[in-house]
Amino acid sequence: MYIHTFANCKMSTLEEEIQQSVFTSHKQKAILNIVFTANWLKASQIRLFKQFGISPEQYNVLRILRGQKGNAIGINKIQDRMLDKNSNASRLVDKLKEKQLVNRVGCKEDRRQVEIFISNAGMELLASLDDLITIQENKLNLSNHEAETLNQLLNKLRINN
Repeated sequence: MYIHTFANCKMSTLEEEIQQSVFTSHKQKAILNIVFTANWLKASQIRLFKQFGISPEQYNVLRILRGQKGNAIGINKIQDRMLDKNSNASRLVDKLKEKQLVNRVGCKEDRRQVEIFISNAGMELLASLDDLITIQENKLNLSNHEAETLNQLLNKLRINN
C-alpha cells in the first residue's frame, strides 16, 4: 500500500504557489498563507485517509470517540467537538456505523437520544493510523518550540474574534 506523506509534496513559498509576489499587507499575506496551508494539510490528510476508506471528518469523529475511553457520547456532543463545525455529525456516524467502526445504542434516559461508542474495528483502524499520523506530524519541519509558538499565534487570531 502506498502511504502518502508530506515528503512526497514539493514545498515552496506562498508566492510561488499562488504566483503572486505583492500583497496589500503582511496581514493579508498571513491570511492567504493560513488558508492555503490549511487546504494543503487537508489534501494530504484526504490522500492518507482515503487509503483506509475514511474521510478526515470521519477520522475526527473516531478520535473524539476514542477520547471517550469507552464512555458513550451523543451526536450533539460530537458535533460540538468537531474540528469542522459545518460537518454533519449524524451523517458521519451513520457512515462509520455502516463500516462497523462505531456502535450506536438508544439512550435509556431519553429515548430520542442515541449514544455512540467506538467499536473494536474503529480502535484497530485508529491504531493502524497512529504511526502514519506521527510520521506526517514529524515531516512538518517544525521544532516543538516552533509548533508551540505557532499554536499560540493561531489561538491569538481566534481570541475575541
